[in-house]
Amino acid sequence: MILIAVGANLPGPGESSPLESCQAAVEAVRAIPGLRFVAVSRWYRTGAIPRGEDPDYCNGMVRMEGEIAPAELLARLHEIEAQFGRARTVPNAPRTLDLDIIDLNGIIRAVPDPVLPHPRAHLRAFVLRPLLDVAPAWRHPTLRQNVTTLLAELPIQPLRPWHEDPG
Repeated sequence: MILIAVGANLPGPGESSPLESCQAAVEAVRAIPGLRFVAVSRWYRTGAIPRGEDPDYCNGMVRMEGEIAPAELLARLHEIEAQFGRARTVPNAPRTLDLDIIDLNGIIRAVPDPVLPHPRAHLRAFVLRPLLDVAPAWRHPTLRQNVTTLLAELPIQPLRPWHEDPG
């Protein structure tokens, strides 16, 4: 099982909304050779962390199946981000697109680029809630806890369905 978090909080190419960028990014991820699409989550609106004054994020999760080397998948995701105008400036900066490998077939890897599973996935409701949509039986490869338990143990993090109008 391959789990890829998808998020955006700035307009993308052609001034596409964060939701439109996320939906288009899912199609780009689906086109990665050798992988098979399984599911995409609902889309959620979350406040920017740590900067509350930044625009809200649209967040979701895509589930794929297949075999691919961690570095190759990361390179493909970085290519997709670049197509959407992603600029890597400072950590946690607003972005046109963010694609993170959350889990890659249960691989445990401490070496960077990428570290697997994602080192902060279990701390983020905006990752765990969409993950629950696409893989309700998922267990964190190192913590050995299921997604429902991990989500329940988090402090409250506001998360609501995405609608273009934030009201």
